[in-house]
Amino acid sequence: MAERDDNERATGRRGGWLRIAAYGLLGTAGAGVLLFAGLYLYFTAALDAEIDLVALNRVPSLTFTDEAGTIIASRGSAFGEPLTFDDIPPHLRDAFIGAEDRRFYSHFGIDLIGLTRAMWANVSAGRFVQGGSTITQQLARSLFLSNERSLTRKVEEAFIALWLEAHFSKDEILTLYLNRVYLGSGANGVDAAARRYFGLSAREVTLAQAAMLAAMTRAPARFAPTSDLDGARLRAALVLDAMIETGRLTHGEAYAARVIPAGAGTSTANIGANYFVDYAAEEVAALGIDMNQDLIVTTTIDPAIQQAAQETITQTLSGKGEDKSASQGAVVIMETTGAIRAIVGGRDYLDSPFNRATQAMRQPGSAFKPFVYLCAMEMGLTPSTIRWDEPVDIEGWKPANFGGTYAGPVTLDEAFSKSINTVAAALGQEVGIGNVVAAAARLGLRQPVEANRSLPLGTSEVTLVDLAGAYLPFANLGRSEQRHVVLAVKTPAGDELYRYVPPVSEQVIAERVAREMNYLMADVVRFGTGRRAQLSGRPVAGKTGTSQDYRDALFVGYTADYLGAVWIGNDDNQPMDKVVGGNLPAEIWARIMATAHAGRTAKPLPGADDYYDRYQVAREPWQERYPNAPQTEYPPYTPPPQGRRYDERDLGEAILDWLFGPPPPRPYGPPPGRY
Repeated sequence: MAERDDNERATGRRGGWLRIAAYGLLGTAGAGVLLFAGLYLYFTAALDAEIDLVALNRVPSLTFTDEAGTIIASRGSAFGEPLTFDDIPPHLRDAFIGAEDRRFYSHFGIDLIGLTRAMWANVSAGRFVQGGSTITQQLARSLFLSNERSLTRKVEEAFIALWLEAHFSKDEILTLYLNRVYLGSGANGVDAAARRYFGLSAREVTLAQAAMLAAMTRAPARFAPTSDLDGARLRAALVLDAMIETGRLTHGEAYAARVIPAGAGTSTANIGANYFVDYAAEEVAALGIDMNQDLIVTTTIDPAIQQAAQETITQTLSGKGEDKSASQGAVVIMETTGAIRAIVGGRDYLDSPFNRATQAMRQPGSAFKPFVYLCAMEMGLTPSTIRWDEPVDIEGWKPANFGGTYAGPVTLDEAFSKSINTVAAALGQEVGIGNVVAAAARLGLRQPVEANRSLPLGTSEVTLVDLAGAYLPFANLGRSEQRHVVLAVKTPAGDELYRYVPPVSEQVIAERVAREMNYLMADVVRFGTGRRAQLSGRPVAGKTGTSQDYRDALFVGYTADYLGAVWIGNDDNQPMDKVVGGNLPAEIWARIMATAHAGRTAKPLPGADDYYDRYQVAREPWQERYPNAPQTEYPPYTPPPQGRRYDERDLGEAILDWLFGPPPPRPYGPPPGRY
């Protein structure tokens, strides 16, 4: 009897403990459920199923096109067309499922089997080798979270994935993911990536291309076909294996995809146009348009000229440039209407995106002299006016000529075409440095220049695009034109936010003076320092420029159709090996302009030949032309107190007047109201 009572008491105690354990488990489970529910509400309370998830947290995209509408490049995030589920080929969907989430259609947003497998692989390897995130979790991260690696973020990602699974179908989640997944080079979504790497829409990708895209998700920059084609093909083969294992592909289909693997196609984006696009993006921002939206920007770029300019710079610097210690270059090409057709800011954008055409401040050297001679022509001097090439001393500054010699009396035409420094320096004092500064600004030089005595020799720094723009009135018979790169800005929906309207051009140089300047600059190419810039059968005018110690070499030239500026130098300002504006820059200019003018009928350049007959005698050395003229030694030049040093009716003018009669009267000074 006592033994039975002991058994009953023991059984009662066991039953009591079991009840306590059961209640404890129920309480713990209840607390777990409440905790889970609380965390779910905490992490998802702010989420709204009605929100536009396609547009959520997207970095605005700037898409740049040429005038024909062909896409040139993008800035910000590049997005292709938003694709529906049916738009996406089944083999493309299957490739991403095989590569990223084999049980996508069977789990509830979190793949416990895959997570366990990934944890075991990481522990076995002693490092992170696999991730356990599902496609739903990756979508949750891209939509709502940052890329921070922390336990809190991982927990939040899991709860948001559960919320997505509760509010959207599997097909909707997969479609959202494929439209948002980042695949390198700024490409977000499979359509943008297909256009970037293969030059076609995601609707048209082959099985091999689909596998290559799916293989890029873990390391887009490393496994892109444009970075490592062999590595990209190896990873694509692994994706094909995964598709076979999941039953989404047969061995025969995979074999066909391996026999003809994907390669990098012709992208709709042009890497060589990036310097141009960077400048265009700055111009869009300067228009005051709200940049917090997707925009489509129509630009003035000419892809053929842009490509020719980039290739010419790269090839020249890789060949002759290396021999001459010249490592960098820049180019600006525009039509005489002011529409910029090409900008090259360096030899390789991927190596250095710094834009030397629009951002670098460099000395233009003698390429600045046209503004000095313009003032001289406006004061009443002519191409045949005689000035003396002799030692010059301007308040202790003694500029020297390139060859260190002096020619004595020369015409302004000869002094300009041969780029004689002493004449330009003295002429700057004669016309007044303040007038030179004002003339440069009048013609469109946006950067202020220093009004110092060395300004006529181009010692004040400017950008190449600014200098090129200031030459436009010379090419347009004295009329101003506004340089521009942006033609229109609109939203993807077609709402136009901006359209370029050319401002009314002004006569900033009197037409007669403009003709004389064209004559002077045409002689630079015909007989002077710019002979290598000649184009067969086409009039060309321009000016060479070389800064001290060969640190900068430039050529700025134009025809009736195009104006271009070329700079060669080094980023560290180190001297080159005798590179001057008349050799490498002029050669580069001529090569690019040959492409730009292909198929165009040659047009006369206003004024280039107007004075040829009248002043052709002026190109001969003075002593050979007039052997009986008195040979006088002149003291070093000092600035005159006022007016010109020599009477306008010097010996050269008198002879020309006797032969051809006096020229018709002309107004004095620049057009009114422009200083």
